[in-house]
Amino acid sequence: MGVAHHTAYPVWFEIGRTELLRHSGAGLDYRELERDGVYLAVVALSVRYKRPARYDDVLVLKTNLIDAGHVKLEHEYELYRDSILLATGATTLACLDREGRPREVPEVLKMPAPSR
Repeated sequence: MGVAHHTAYPVWFEIGRTELLRHSGAGLDYRELERDGVYLAVVALSVRYKRPARYDDVLVLKTNLIDAGHVKLEHEYELYRDSILLATGATTLACLDREGRPREVPEVLKMPAPSR
């Protein structure tokens, strides 16, 4: 059909979160979090498809941390081709320990980073 499959969007959102973390003031990467016993599990995901992304499009994803609670993080996403909004989305992530139990979100993850 010449369009990006709908399952690509959550993967792009994950890349956006990873890059947001990497470009935060703390300059973390997810590997460091896991080494320290911090795991982030997606517990809610929503995507609104407005227009299709097509194969070989150059896309821009804006990712923002909108809320950092005691044990959860919420992000919003906007996906663009040029200035055309293609999709929006949101995720809620639970912060877990090595055993999969809820744990407090580390302060370093609550710091807003520049939109990416």
